[in-house]
Amino acid sequence: MDAKAKSLRARGYNVINFGVGEPDLYTPNNVKKETIEAVRKNFTKYTNVMGTIELREAIAKKLKRDNRLDYTASEIIVSNGAKHSLYNAMLATINPGDEVIIPNPYWVTYPYQVKLCGGKPVFTKTDEKFIPIVDDICNKITKKTKLIVINTPNNPTGAVYPEKILRELANIAMDNKLIIISDEIYEKMTYEGRHRSIASISNEAKDCTITINGLSKSHSMTGYRIGYAAGSENLANAMARIQSHTTSSISSITQYAAIEALRDNRGIAAMRSTFKRRRDIIVKGFSKMQGISMVKPGGAFYAFPNISETAFARQRKQSKSLSDSFAEQLLEKEKVAVIPGISFGSDKHVRISYAVNDNTIKEGMERISRFLS
Repeated sequence: MDAKAKSLRARGYNVINFGVGEPDLYTPNNVKKETIEAVRKNFTKYTNVMGTIELREAIAKKLKRDNRLDYTASEIIVSNGAKHSLYNAMLATINPGDEVIIPNPYWVTYPYQVKLCGGKPVFTKTDEKFIPIVDDICNKITKKTKLIVINTPNNPTGAVYPEKILRELANIAMDNKLIIISDEIYEKMTYEGRHRSIASISNEAKDCTITINGLSKSHSMTGYRIGYAAGSENLANAMARIQSHTTSSISSITQYAAIEALRDNRGIAAMRSTFKRRRDIIVKGFSKMQGISMVKPGGAFYAFPNISETAFARQRKQSKSLSDSFAEQLLEKEKVAVIPGISFGSDKHVRISYAVNDNTIKEGMERISRFLS
């Protein structure tokens, strides 16, 4: 859909792209300044495969300050974005035939990474607010189950898992000797209340959790490719051995700039406020559309409206998936790009990114409303 949207734009069409998965805001000036400073200081050589000690210590301070987690630099490994960190974590833990529990809807990469590692993704149900159904997870656990992957705030739904659910998930993992991979890349985009890391529930929960995060979303540094994982020293070392034979260390310049990003969080509150305002515009817009229902996102910058009761859904041909058809027709007729929900495990939904400016969102809502009418 993104490629089609860009192709239409190149041909001169005014396309609104709600498919983008990165903030439209600029990297903070203080971070850009340190990026340039790294080059001036000739900080351009290989670093430790796990990341510089200075950066890993800065990450440890961040985890202590923001997440109430105590990690040492030896328990942290820096990788080329959170996706790379996730893959390293799976490679270090999954053996062929192992089963990995993934609540549905899910970020599209999770099941494919599991398969690349020789594992089997096992999808479990979520409730009407996209919160994992604990009983279903319990019912899906077998002797082959190795991991539970959670993502809060969630992509694609924007759901934020309540602390009660996090505690129950932690207890399930501890009781069954499972590992939790907790993807917290949208942590700073939690709009009501405060983000809670599952590893902070208890020391026992921390022992069975690999926490994944990065700077792509929080500091609009997607191109810098900074992700990190925090877990036991044994796991961090295993991930480092894998990384040493794949990408080696990550960009030294990026690491230098990342220290400044972690040190100074002044711009995050303004960024959160911007996305919350945009979220509210999206919610208001969809509330006026006939046949659309949507759960108000608690975090991230995505909405996941249900399109299964729209006139389009009733009239379409059954030969193709609903969300694919909806996305294709919306782009063709109104030049609005959205992502089909079937990519995330639900054909009843489409994903809308509100990482675009307010006026673009309002215009996009008008076009979608026109398409549905």
